Amino acid sequence: MKVNKVAQEKSHVASLKWRNTKQQAKRCRPPVNSSELNASPVTVKMIKEHQAAVKKKKPKVKRLKKKAKTLSSSSSGSKSQTHTVKQCDKSCPNTNGTVAVTMDHESGDWQEWSANGQRTLENGGKSADGIETVISGRLEGESLHYCAERDEDRNHAVLVMQKDQTLCFRGKCLLTCLYGRVEVMGFTIEEGQQPYPLFSPASHCPLTVSALGSTDDARDEGMEATAILRKYLTPASCKRLLKRINLNSSVVLLEPMETPLTNFLCSYTELSELFNPPMSELMSAVLDTPLNGLGMIPLVSDVEGMVMSQSYREALNTVVSACRDEEGCVVVLVCGTKNVGKSTFIRVLLNTLLNHTTVIDYLEGDLGQTEFTPSGCLSLSTVTEPLLGPPFTHQRTPEHMIYYGQTSCESDLDRYLESLKSLWSRRSQCRDTPVIINTMGWVKGFGFQLLVDVLRLLPVSHVVQLGHGESMQCPTLTPDLLQTAQGYLTKPPAHTAMDEFTEGHSPARTYVHLAVQSAFQGVGRQGASKHQRSNELRELSLMGYLSELQEADQGPVRQLHCLTPYQVPHSAVAIGVAHCEVAPSHVLYAANASLVGLCCLAENVTSRGGPVVLSRAPLCPCVGFGVLRGIDMARGLYFLLTPVDPSVLRKVNCLLLGAITLPACILTTQSGFEGEKPYVTTDYSFDLTGAGKIRVFKGMLRPGQVGM
Repeated sequence: MKVNKVAQEKSHVASLKWRNTKQQAKRCRPPVNSSELNASPVTVKMIKEHQAAVKKKKPKVKRLKKKAKTLSSSSSGSKSQTHTVKQCDKSCPNTNGTVAVTMDHESGDWQEWSANGQRTLENGGKSADGIETVISGRLEGESLHYCAERDEDRNHAVLVMQKDQTLCFRGKCLLTCLYGRVEVMGFTIEEGQQPYPLFSPASHCPLTVSALGSTDDARDEGMEATAILRKYLTPASCKRLLKRINLNSSVVLLEPMETPLTNFLCSYTELSELFNPPMSELMSAVLDTPLNGLGMIPLVSDVEGMVMSQSYREALNTVVSACRDEEGCVVVLVCGTKNVGKSTFIRVLLNTLLNHTTVIDYLEGDLGQTEFTPSGCLSLSTVTEPLLGPPFTHQRTPEHMIYYGQTSCESDLDRYLESLKSLWSRRSQCRDTPVIINTMGWVKGFGFQLLVDVLRLLPVSHVVQLGHGESMQCPTLTPDLLQTAQGYLTKPPAHTAMDEFTEGHSPARTYVHLAVQSAFQGVGRQGASKHQRSNELRELSLMGYLSELQEADQGPVRQLHCLTPYQVPHSAVAIGVAHCEVAPSHVLYAANASLVGLCCLAENVTSRGGPVVLSRAPLCPCVGFGVLRGIDMARGLYFLLTPVDPSVLRKVNCLLLGAITLPACILTTQSGFEGEKPYVTTDYSFDLTGAGKIRVFKGMLRPGQVGM
């Protein structure tokens, strides 16, 4: 595929560039106060009324007259415990001080602060500065004023967390563990490691940072903690936080984070509030804390973070133990109905496994809700970094990928299974790394038969089946069921009474089946809030992929109609349609202004002077995606926008069109565009005969005809 950059000619600007409307472009905001949290006047009014009501009706807190008893281990996890930190001496400042304080490790200052802080944190009661403390689970409200300090000049904050304390938040930030250990979505972040980006948007469950206990009982927390805090805080702030550090404390550095991804998403009006709390959580947001303005908004305990049931934890422990102890490759298949938490479980499982191994293989079998690519793809990826956000925050190019072109495989089951088998065959069999297989939420009828086929075709060692309520919403996929279940392509093995006495008899296929009951709020139901519906999540993943077109230096956001495309000769590539039948004369009309898969055919493309149109969708590798933003028939050129490297583009000889459409905001609300919007029209009626596309179902039989 011959590609080179060209500047757009003025005569072709109208036909090639994207259309948009004037919008009030909202970028990721600078540090804000509570009244500026949301741009809507109605929302601002609600926040002010809520804060006024809370201030007016705030009950008086009775102060502890006696020292609180030591918390026993049996009650440390109780939900009835609360974290209350009250200040009784108003002369003690809560802001960063400016007075220089000399702290000598060998002097008595540290011993006094450490001993006082240790007694306070372990037993509760008053510390030397008049603060009453009771250990709890969730850090919220006024407690954040006493365990966090902000450096305004360098715009970051240092947070001290005790063992088993958690911080649940919305937004995005960069987290560095300075002392101790913390856990985020199953991944343990330890001191000395690199900073990790955390994404907690309104489209998914809020992220939770949990403090873990220390593994080194012999370390000198005094000298280490003092030296660490001096690097990031003023002496006065450092002195205040030192009182709250003990051997089981964890200290984290929180910094604001802006990336090309977040800037690109927030440049669209529809997505400008993506990283703010949704309306259902707005009244539970903690607005006035030292963390305010860093891009993250803490939430009170009324908001539920990620919930793990007992069976959920047991399944995780079983798989992790198998990967650590068993010899050979552990292959884990995760299945379950829609909206039951498969993707979240897989992210937690991957993160937990990364605590013990450096490489994990991931086979994507879900066409609708993909993890690393835009939807409509089957892929094989190598995971080496933790996933600390939803799929649209970690889009990447897999090792091997096949563009199926649809969010469901019901129209062509054979092509789906052939694609999975092709990807598995490309995996290096000599690698002894764990493999995680994701599956679709289609678990009834042909969907169940596909699951049976996958279990018979791939060497699965563990099956994690998620469900909710009293049933699994589909038959339990135990090894015994596999002996009798009918697949779409495969049939149950035929046995006779003499098989067990025959030398050539092969033992029945076996694997470990783990049943998980999901217990989070809203399980089994599609999210009704903004950005939570399945089609919106697919659009976010595609927007995340297209954000790779932005420059890495985080300059101003460049909308897609402002980018210079590649020009590709018609004779260099073939073009085909993967999801339906299109007349050859209409293929270019259908592909114009659409997303196309960049594929590599095994055979060379030969042209007789015009576009090469494929008669059927090929099963071939895909290296990425592009936006076909214009077609010049006079010069025989395609104009293509893609983040794929030019060295890889030279191998591409096929553009494959699927049913994955560009988000509406790409076509209608890009900034900096004036005049008529190209590619968009309202003068069209689907009520006319033949106005809609024709759907062709290949190989679909009625359930009663299966096996005939």
